Amino acid sequence: MRLECWNVNGLRAAHRKGFLDYLGEGSPDILCVQEVKADEDKLPIELKEVPGYHFFVCSPKEEKDKGWSGVGLYTKMAPKKIEYGFGEDAFDQEGRTIVAHFEEFVLLNIYFPNGKSSRERLDFKLEFYDAFLRCAKRLMRGKKQLVVCGDVNTAHEEIDLARPKENSKVSGFLPEERAWLDKFEEAGLIDTLREFDPSPGRYTWWDLKTGARERNVGWRIDYFYITKGLRKRLRSAYIRSDVQGSDHCPIGIELE
Repeated sequence: MRLECWNVNGLRAAHRKGFLDYLGEGSPDILCVQEVKADEDKLPIELKEVPGYHFFVCSPKEEKDKGWSGVGLYTKMAPKKIEYGFGEDAFDQEGRTIVAHFEEFVLLNIYFPNGKSSRERLDFKLEFYDAFLRCAKRLMRGKKQLVVCGDVNTAHEEIDLARPKENSKVSGFLPEERAWLDKFEEAGLIDTLREFDPSPGRYTWWDLKTGARERNVGWRIDYFYITKGLRKRLRSAYIRSDVQGSDHCPIGIELE
């Protein structure tokens, strides 16, 4: 079973750049997308009715916010249950989370907040991390195995961005943000890529305005985490840096 995750930076924009070709050619069993940037009724029918896939989307609740954020899920398997958000209104307003319950695991597709614009947004980001961890721990206490993926908006270690020293005081690589990713792992979540690939230069986001992708001056801010009970089924974890169409590229895992 192959699962992929991609911050598309606008699903309609990605559609114009070949999104359906990517989906058809790769044919992952599950694809999670972030930054849909459109309410469901604004998406063209061909994005909502892809042959072979069930489609779900979670958009911001406020009309003024519907042109940004949002997450979507394409899945060949029908989920047993779909939830939108963590069940905490303060963190569910912006349409950042889909929780899909399958037979063998619970999938959390999340677009974590960016903290760069203000101290208030950084505080919200850290509070959102806390809300996510409460949700994850609650599911784990219920003996659920988890697959967590999305744009986490933080590079964890120095190896996860090209210029760690220059960005040490920038949101996305602040000590308090990185410490939260430590907490994820301490809670029992495994960073799947690092199970296979300890090498530097493995990035998932580049600043397109500066041509950073061509020079591979990037950040690894998109992650797949799994709980320990799924480790024995993990066969690979990968970054598809060859796929264009967004300032992020897709990432994926393969489970037996």
